[in-house]
Amino acid sequence: MTGADGTADLGDLFDRQTTAKIAGGFVVAAVLVYLLGAAVGWDQTIARLRNAELRWLGAACLSTLLCLAAWGKAWQIVLRVGGIDVPYRKLVVTYFAATFANYVTPLGQAGGEPFIAYVLSQDTDANYEQSLASVVTADLLNLLPFFNFAAVGLGYLLLRSQLTETAEDLAVGLGVLAVGIPAIVVAGWQFRSVVERAILCVVEPLARRTDRVTVDSIRERIERFYESIARITGSPRALLSATAFAYVGWVFFALPLYFAGLTLDLAVPLLLVFFVVPASTLAGMVPTPGGLAAVEGALTGLVVALSALSAADALAVATIYRLASYWFAIVVGGAAALWVLYRT
Repeated sequence: MTGADGTADLGDLFDRQTTAKIAGGFVVAAVLVYLLGAAVGWDQTIARLRNAELRWLGAACLSTLLCLAAWGKAWQIVLRVGGIDVPYRKLVVTYFAATFANYVTPLGQAGGEPFIAYVLSQDTDANYEQSLASVVTADLLNLLPFFNFAAVGLGYLLLRSQLTETAEDLAVGLGVLAVGIPAIVVAGWQFRSVVERAILCVVEPLARRTDRVTVDSIRERIERFYESIARITGSPRALLSATAFAYVGWVFFALPLYFAGLTLDLAVPLLLVFFVVPASTLAGMVPTPGGLAAVEGALTGLVVALSALSAADALAVATIYRLASYWFAIVVGGAAALWVLYRT
């Protein structure tokens, strides 16, 4: 995934081996989705989908666009603080392309961040470490609303005494992430010298076997990465502004589930959406593209457990939601990725 100069090579991100893995992931996910529908009942689910009101589906797709646009703006603010000044009109296309990379790659966050960092380093005067530091910071900011919206939804469920055993387990999972991720980030910053030594210990045996990697070059890149992070975090006003856009993005990220209910004339309370969407996002950590099958299964199970909807109706809602928030984003992001590849 890196070239001779140590930067990510765009062609390697979608080479034959990676493409084969992506295709295999979609095949496995398709089988799992079919099995999910077979267990719930495809006939009832399809019958419900036939009555979909397309205007609400359009609203759900528009919400997805606004979500990505808001998160793209948050990225622009962070990048500007890091010394990378990119016009928003240009950056938002790059962000859509990175979203495509995230959504089609199993465990895609590992592929999306190097992708956008590479493109930014090609589009601007910033080096790869500056770009990657900005990307990581923006991603962390976008995680903050995840926990707050989950807490709002959890509070709604507690007030209604509607927290099932499954929801309790998910609430614990969200709580662990809420504490664990910030703790890891803080530890990685406070003990950066330890992190650097650990990375160099891993790199040193590789450096002995190839001249494409050297310990000194990796050390220099790590130091430049931390310097870029320090520069970004030194502007609290800009970070506050970026965080505000991150929250706006999360509102529009959750709304497609509410609109999915309206599309099928099924009641999905808005406050319930704020719990279900973050909780189902945990399922996206499974090694299928975009968490396919796992997210649909989690959404279906949660909606059934926390509302009066049947399993078939819940699967229909999950299907509409994923159509608007996942497949629509892939189509738009794919077009953006083609443009970015042409541009670079």
